[in-house]
Amino acid sequence: MDSNRRDFLKGAAWMGAVAMASGCMSDALKLNGAVGAPMQGFALKPMKKVRVAVIGLGVRGATAVHRLVMIPGTEIVCVCDLFEDRVNTELNWLKRNGKPPAKGFVGPDSYKRACELDNVDVIYSVTPWHVHCDIACCAMEHGKVALTEVPGCLTIEEAWKMVETSERTRMPCMMLENCCYGEEEMLCLNLVKQGILGDIVHGEAGYIHDQRALKFGTRCHSLSGHKNSWEHGEPGWSMDYYSKHHGNYYPTHGLGPVAKYMDINRGDNFDFLVSMDSKQANMHHYAREMFTDCRRDFKVKKGDMNISLIRTKLGRTILLEHDVFSPRPYSRLNLVSGTKGVFQSYPDLYLTFETKCGDKSTHKYFDKEKAALVREQYKHPIWKVAGEVAKKAGGHGGMDFIMDLRWSYCLQNGLPLDTDVYDMAAWSAMVELTERSVESNSRPVDCPDFTRGAWKTTPGFTVDSIDVAKLGWKFNIKEDENIKKAAEQEGLL
Repeated sequence: MDSNRRDFLKGAAWMGAVAMASGCMSDALKLNGAVGAPMQGFALKPMKKVRVAVIGLGVRGATAVHRLVMIPGTEIVCVCDLFEDRVNTELNWLKRNGKPPAKGFVGPDSYKRACELDNVDVIYSVTPWHVHCDIACCAMEHGKVALTEVPGCLTIEEAWKMVETSERTRMPCMMLENCCYGEEEMLCLNLVKQGILGDIVHGEAGYIHDQRALKFGTRCHSLSGHKNSWEHGEPGWSMDYYSKHHGNYYPTHGLGPVAKYMDINRGDNFDFLVSMDSKQANMHHYAREMFTDCRRDFKVKKGDMNISLIRTKLGRTILLEHDVFSPRPYSRLNLVSGTKGVFQSYPDLYLTFETKCGDKSTHKYFDKEKAALVREQYKHPIWKVAGEVAKKAGGHGGMDFIMDLRWSYCLQNGLPLDTDVYDMAAWSAMVELTERSVESNSRPVDCPDFTRGAWKTTPGFTVDSIDVAKLGWKFNIKEDENIKKAAEQEGLL
C-alpha cells in the first residue's frame, strides 16, 4: 500500500476517533471518508435470531456446528468445506438431530457462496491460517459478521486489510480466541478488574503443546488439496508453514488473556518486542525415530522454542513462549503480576495477594483451601451463570461454549463484541513481528498501532455477565461424542 495513503488513512481515522469520543459520530464518518469510522465500542442492532454459516468442517469445525446448535437463538444455515463427505456428514447430523435444513457448499471458493446468502448473519471460519483474512474480508464485504479462528491473520498487511475492511463496511470482526473464556483466565480478569492484584506490571503467556504426533499424522490436508497429506507424500498445511518460517505463528492462546488483563488497545498498547528461536531438534529427532517414509527427512525451519519479550507503551512487560515440538506437558503459561500480588495458572492454580501493603503474605502462595475460596468468591459472572452448562456442553473444559454463548448473546442484545478487529490485528501481528526479530538476530521490532492512537481514550475491558432470564433461555445440552473426541485428540480432557 502506498505509504502516503497509509499515513493519510491513519490521520483521518485518528481525527474520527476524537470526533467519536466527543459524541459526533456523523462527523467521524465524514472525517474518515473511504476508510470508515473507528470500530471501538461498535454494536449492530439486536438480532432476533443469529444465523450462522460454518466454513471448514475438520474436527474443530464439526464440533463448532454441534456446539452452536445448543445455544438458544442460534441456527446453522450453511456449512462449507473442501471435501464433499464432510459437508454431507454435517448436513445429515443436523437432519438426524431435528435441526432446520441447511445449505452445503463444497470447494475452495465455497465460502464465497455462503457470504452471498441473504439468510446468513455470521460467517464462522474454522479454516487453515492462510485463508483467514480472505474469508473474513469477504464476509464483511457482504455485510456479515466475521468470526475467525486463531491467528486471525499471518501478516501485518493482512491485519491492516482486515482493520480497514471492518471500518469501511461497518461490520464487526472478532477472533475466536477461546482461551480468553477459560474459567481460570476469566477468574484472573475479574481479579484484575476488581483491583485485587493492584497495578499490573508483568505478564507471561504461552502455548506449550506437544503436537509431534498430530503434525506428523495424516489428519491434516495439504496445500495441494489432498485430505490425508502424508499419505500422498506431502506435509499438511501447518507443517508446510513450519518448514518455511521462524517465530511464533500461534501466539494468541496465551497472549489474548494477558492483553485483556493489561487493557491492550484500551489504555495501553504494544510498543516493541524482541524474539529468538532455539535450535530445531525435536521434530527432526521424532521423524528419524518414528518413520521410514518421506516424513523421516522432512525439515522444519522453526526452532523448538520461540521466546519473545514485549514491552508496552506504559512500560509493562510480557514474556511470550511457543513450543509445539517438545515432549513436555501442556501449558498456556497464564501469569500476571501486579503491585499487590500474582496470579498463575497452568498446569495448576497459584495465586497470592496482599490485604495490607508489606504484610509479607505474598512470600508464599495461598494453600489449596484458600485458593479454592478465592476461586469461588471471584468466579467470573459469566461462569457463575453458565459454567455448569458449559462444562456439560464441552469444548476445552467449556471455554468454547462460553465463547460462543457470549458472542451470540452480544449479537442478540445489540452489544459490542468482547474483542474487536484491533485486538485481532494486534495479537495476530505477533506472527510476522516475531519472525522479523528472529531473522534480524533478535533486534527490537516496533509493533504497529492498529488503533491509530485511539487506545489512549478507549475504555478498558469490562467484566460482564449474561442475563439468561432476560432472553428466557433454556439450554438443551446433550453430550456430543464428536466434541469429546476432539478434546481427547487435543489432550485436554
